[in-house]
Amino acid sequence: MTRDAAHLLPSTEPVTLIDPDGHPVPCDGHEMPDPQALVRAYAALITARRFNDQANALVRQGRLAVYPSSHGQEACQVACVQVLGDGDWLFPTYRDTAAIVARGVDPVQALTLLRGDWHSGYDPQATRVAPQATPLATHLLHAVGVAHAARLRGDDTVVMAVCGDGATSEGDFHEALNFAAVFRTPVVFFVQNNEYAISVPLARQTAAPSLAHKGIGYGIPGERVDGNDVAALLDVLGTAVDRARAGEGPQLVEAHTYRVQAHTNADDPSRYRESGEVTPWLARDPITRMETYLRGRGLIGADKIREYGAAADSLAAGMRAGLGDEPVADYRELFAYVYAEPTPQLREQMAVVADELSREEAR
Repeated sequence: MTRDAAHLLPSTEPVTLIDPDGHPVPCDGHEMPDPQALVRAYAALITARRFNDQANALVRQGRLAVYPSSHGQEACQVACVQVLGDGDWLFPTYRDTAAIVARGVDPVQALTLLRGDWHSGYDPQATRVAPQATPLATHLLHAVGVAHAARLRGDDTVVMAVCGDGATSEGDFHEALNFAAVFRTPVVFFVQNNEYAISVPLARQTAAPSLAHKGIGYGIPGERVDGNDVAALLDVLGTAVDRARAGEGPQLVEAHTYRVQAHTNADDPSRYRESGEVTPWLARDPITRMETYLRGRGLIGADKIREYGAAADSLAAGMRAGLGDEPVADYRELFAYVYAEPTPQLREQMAVVADELSREEAR
């Protein structure tokens, strides 16, 4: 082991700064973010919840093929973006669409992939957001590569690589951590531990004390945080980003949260968990917690809450309008981006499709 073991150990309990009832909790070594950051996070939480609700409705209307909701996990979605700088990168999973929108990507573009279109819908280079990854953990290797390249160039870029608890059971997760540690790449591995990998509970995935402990074997410091406490997330993730940017190498953060809704609209969670298991987590809702805290300190009032709600409703209306029309498919796009220069085989295949379509139109 190349680093001091004590430095690598995560906290015994997840870091919490605001309890489920909205009361501040003292925590050694951690500070409450400034009020402006908390109000900004609260507004983003409102938007993220409305985004999730509208996306679920669009699935029921047949406008989206699938939607993996992050309802109840919005604090993770908001915080992992808010701590990034403009030049940093976000590498999301399929459940992190709300984070992509919080990063500034147009909601309709963010949902393009999930409506069944062929591309991610947005420009990764322009947005500094990688395409959403459906395969577990494969994007972590790409994230480490981007971080390593940035370090070689001398950039101060940090990469936020997000994954779920299920991804920590994949080989790509461990390969990414090992490479990142050896080459001290500026990447933050952010694990949203929502207790289930589809239907597989955490207890069937690992015997480790926590997922944050998995960094120890690679020389990566880990930390645990309450994933429904946006204040604690801002503090812990912000510190991890600062350390990575300062040249201290990769960091591993595990957020303890819960997947309140189904894995996707195609899932039936009643087949593998009891409804009573979900109920306690509803009382730990990240929005209610933050709103109670902010109201209690006079940092927001009813007018601001209505303002944030209206802005979120406007975003939802834009989603409905943007996804209301069917996309126009152009068959030539199937062949245009396979190679820089189309091969003879591709040209032949495109000609076959063109011929078939022309004959259909002539009927």
